[in-house]
Amino acid sequence: MLETSGRLLTLLSLLQARRDWPGHALAGRLGVSPRTVRRDVDRLRELGYPVQATKGPDGGYRLDAGTELPPLLFDDEQAVAVAVALRTVGVPGAEEGAVRALATIRQVMPARLRARLDALEVTAVPRGNRERKAPAVDPDVLLTLGTAIRAREVLRFDYAGGSGELLGTGDQAFRPPRRVEPHHLVTWGGRWYLVAYDVERDDWRTFRVDRLTPRTPAGPRFMPRDLPAPDVATFVAERFARPRDPAQGEAVVHARARDIAPWAGEGATVVPLSDDDAAPRCRVVMGSWSWDGLAARFGMFGVPFDVVGPAALHDAVAVLADRFRAATA
Repeated sequence: MLETSGRLLTLLSLLQARRDWPGHALAGRLGVSPRTVRRDVDRLRELGYPVQATKGPDGGYRLDAGTELPPLLFDDEQAVAVAVALRTVGVPGAEEGAVRALATIRQVMPARLRARLDALEVTAVPRGNRERKAPAVDPDVLLTLGTAIRAREVLRFDYAGGSGELLGTGDQAFRPPRRVEPHHLVTWGGRWYLVAYDVERDDWRTFRVDRLTPRTPAGPRFMPRDLPAPDVATFVAERFARPRDPAQGEAVVHARARDIAPWAGEGATVVPLSDDDAAPRCRVVMGSWSWDGLAARFGMFGVPFDVVGPAALHDAVAVLADRFRAATA
């Protein structure tokens, strides 16, 4: 029975890895006869997996989408990736379902993976209107960082693109590994960051996880320090915050708020006033490096707008209008 069960799992894994499999190829990979493959396919169908027979000289099999969700098969890497995604889900209304799905996956995880996943605690820090495309992050690195944070162990890692001191000369030059006291994992702007106290630089730092390669073994245990902020979300938001633009102004833009918000930029406030098709309007408050620059930003929306204030923005719009008229004279 164990041999048959293990073969079924291998067969299912093969069917998930490739769209079409000739029957003789499956038989060769499994080390059984084509007749045994047919019987194993029938068993998978009884379990709810929609395995379809394909036509051809030799015949074959394909795993199609079904109407119900059968039991899923993950290897270690896939299970960790799914669990990490569920742990960090940020879609409003989906949190409860993510928690239940995570509990289901955790229940059937091997103990070695479950303990590492339990150590992973993440804080999602909102960035603003637009998120950057996230670079790939190795789930195993996330679990390694989570384990070090929970165990309060000094972490050593190589950091690509770092600004540390170079040792050696010429082709032999290298940067020694960073040594930090890891505090927390956060997501911000679609990227993963490690918040840690840098032992060598005697200061708090943030490190991009996609640039980080942990070294083993971990260092000695440490006593946790207090963050220079009320909480980790505040620390990260303040660390990445842009300086306030010196020119701040307000206008009523003749467009829907949902059409303007993605282009208003970080720090801007867009409030809907009317979604009427004939006369859509929204109130926009935003800043720029100069009053002329702010006037140009409002003009770049490509729709009419009415200046609310301050007076410096009124004057800048008038000056810009005269400048544009002169340019076309």
